[in-house]
Amino acid sequence: MHAFSKDDDVRHHAQGPQGRTELSESNIYTVVARMPVESDGRLRYRIRSKTENVERVVTEDQLSRPL
Repeated sequence: MHAFSKDDDVRHHAQGPQGRTELSESNIYTVVARMPVESDGRLRYRIRSKTENVERVVTEDQLSRPL
């Protein structure tokens, strides 16, 4: 079951070298769509940046609720 819904604001935790989380000031995104579950079983979302013209597909474990 997806934890986030369309139009939710989320914080994206980007992966750095060797899987370490990179900290970034501009990492608040809006959920554009919930993607179908892939064969690996992980839930994915299409998200759009609130500050840049960037859209990406990420897994649910890379997202959290903004503070």
